[in-house]
Amino acid sequence: MSQSSNKLNRRLTQTCGFLFGIAIAVWVLRGFGILGFMPGGVIWLLFLAAFAFAILSYLQKTWWRF
Repeated sequence: MSQSSNKLNRRLTQTCGFLFGIAIAVWVLRGFGILGFMPGGVIWLLFLAAFAFAILSYLQKTWWRF
């Protein structure tokens, strides 16, 4: 596996973790009423984006060997 491939996979994994962490934080803060104005669709978009980055990271690591 090349160096650029490892760097890309690390960046995808970090982005997935970042988005997932933000989604959890927003969800918890919305539950406490601090971010009550935040629509639920935004939280779902954050979770879906994190899931998409996780899938891209997995595919890049296992199937895209360049």
